[in-house]
Amino acid sequence: MFPTEEPSRPICSAKGCRVDARWVLAWNNPKLHTPDRRKTWLACEEHRDTLGQFLAVRGFLKDTVAFEVWTAAEETGGTKP
Repeated sequence: MFPTEEPSRPICSAKGCRVDARWVLAWNNPKLHTPDRRKTWLACEEHRDTLGQFLAVRGFLKDTVAFEVWTAAEETGGTKP
């Protein structure tokens, strides 16, 4: 196997989508993760709702935050929304 290159910019997590991410969908699976653990999917404008609905129906979606807000919180070491 050859290593795959990481994209130089954040892209949408929807299958086959290569559009720039605009949203962070923070989620966790309560059967697997502690309540404070957050996994993330990135979403473009087009896939924000469908990815969010997929997570929400399963009770996994915890928050949807603009990508810029999420990364600003990471850079300053602050609490993510």
